[in-house]
Amino acid sequence: MITNLTRLNPPRLNWKKFKNKILGKNYDLSLVFMGSKEISRINKKYRGKNKPTNVLAFPLGARSGEIFIDLPLAYKEAKTGGKLRSKHLIFLYIHALLHLNGFKHDTDKQLKIMNRAEQKWLKTSF
Repeated sequence: MITNLTRLNPPRLNWKKFKNKILGKNYDLSLVFMGSKEISRINKKYRGKNKPTNVLAFPLGARSGEIFIDLPLAYKEAKTGGKLRSKHLIFLYIHALLHLNGFKHDTDKQLKIMNRAEQKWLKTSF
C-alpha cells in the first residue's frame, strides 16, 4: 500500500484509518511518496501541467486508486507555513482521499464543501 521513493522518512501515521473511513475498507489504495522530478512527469503526462505539485490522486476503478505525494515539497510547505510535517501530510492525504471519493473544487460551492469535509477529517486526525 505505501511506497517511499525518496530518501526522506514520511511520518508514521495511521494512513489506513483515514482510507477506511473516507473510502471504505474494500477500497484498494496505493500511496506513493516521491520527489518533484517524478511527480512533475506524472503531472505533465496526465494533467498537462509541466510542474511539480504537492499531491495527485487518480482513481483506477470504482474501488481502487493511487495517491502520489511529493514528500520534499510537502515538507518544504510545512516549514514555510509553520505547520508540523505530519499535520500537513495528513491534510494532503485527506485532500486526495476526498478527490478519490468524488469531491472537487472547481467552483466556489464545491471548494466550500470540500473545505468543510477536510476540516471535519482533520479534527479526527490529531
